Amino acid sequence: MRRYLAGIGTMVGLELRQRVRGVAWYVLLGVFVTLVGAVTLLLWLASGGRDSGGWLYSLIVYFILLLGTLVTPALSGNAINGERDAGTLATTQVTLIRTSQLVLGKFLAAWVSSLGFLVASIPFIVVAVLLGDLSALTIATSAIVLAAELGFVAAIGVSLSGIVTRPLFSVTLTYLVVAALSVGTLIAFGLLGAVTRSQVQLSTIGVSTATYDETTGAASSLVCAPPVMSTYSVQRFDPYWSILAANPYVIIADAAPGSFTANGGPNDLFSTVSLGVRSAQRAPALSVVNNMCEAAANGDVVPSNPPSARELYDSAVPSWFVGLGVQLVLAAGALLWAWSRTRTPARRLAAGSRVA
Repeated sequence: MRRYLAGIGTMVGLELRQRVRGVAWYVLLGVFVTLVGAVTLLLWLASGGRDSGGWLYSLIVYFILLLGTLVTPALSGNAINGERDAGTLATTQVTLIRTSQLVLGKFLAAWVSSLGFLVASIPFIVVAVLLGDLSALTIATSAIVLAAELGFVAAIGVSLSGIVTRPLFSVTLTYLVVAALSVGTLIAFGLLGAVTRSQVQLSTIGVSTATYDETTGAASSLVCAPPVMSTYSVQRFDPYWSILAANPYVIIADAAPGSFTANGGPNDLFSTVSLGVRSAQRAPALSVVNNMCEAAANGDVVPSNPPSARELYDSAVPSWFVGLGVQLVLAAGALLWAWSRTRTPARRLAAGSRVA
C-alpha cells in the first residue's frame, strides 16, 4: 500500500511541477483573484457595510464556485488525452506506474490546482466574516462542501480526458456536465413543474344573513350559506424537487445551517436557496375549505396563519448528502471508466488514437 501511495504521490508531484512551470496557471490565478476582489468590493459598497456579512459571505462563496467550475475543466479536461496527443503518455505507461496510479494522480493534481484558487480567495472570505456575525459551522461547512464540489469537477474532467480521445471534446463535455448540473437541473425542475398540474377542489362557505352590533360592529346571529364548490389547477413542483439535489449551488446552500432573522426571514443567500428547495417539497392541498362564515363568527380576519419561513425550513428534509452521494458515485464511475480506457495493453483503440 505504501508503494502504491508513493506512485500516486509521484504522479501528483509531476503534474503540479508542470503546472507551476507554466505561465497560464499564474495568469488564471491572477484573473481569478482580481475578479473575486472586484466582486467583493462592489457587494460591500452595494450593501453599505451594514449587517451584510451573511449575504456577502454567501455571495462570495457562490462566485468562487462559479469561477471554480469555469476554471477547473480547463485544468483537468485534457490531463490524459493531452499527453496522448503530445506522445508523452506512453512514456509514463512503460514505467512502474500503474494505470490506476496515473489516473488518480492526475485527478488529485487537478483537485489541488483548483483548491489553489480557493486558497487565494481566503482574504476576501475573511473580509465577509469580519463584516457579519457568522457561525463557525456555516463557514466550515460551506468551505468543505465547496472544496468537494471542485474535486467533483476535477474528477469529471480527468475522467473525460481518459474516455474521450480529443482534448477539445473532453474539455467541452466537462463544461456541459457542469452546466447540466448547475443550470440544466433548474431548467428541468421548472419545466416539469410548470407542465404538471393538479385540480384543487375549493369549497367556499359564505355568510347568508347576519346581525351586526351598531356599537362594536361585531357580527351575531350568523347564518352560513350553503357551500359553493369550484375547481382550479395548480402547478406541482413537489414530485421533482429531488432533481435539484445534485445541483452544486443547492448542495452548498442546503449543507450550511439555516440562518434566519428575528422576524423569521432568511439571513443569507444560503438560507434563501435552501428554503426555496425545501418549500418545493410541500405538496399543495388538493381539497381546500374556505369557511368565511366561521371566521366571521370567531372574529378572525385571516382564518389560518401560514407557516413561517423557519417552520417551512425545519419541517422539510435536507437533501445535500443525497446530492453529494450522487456526485460521488458519478465521479467514481467516471474515474473507473477512464482507467479501463487508459490501461495497457489496450484491446481496442479508437481510430486515429496516438499510442506514442
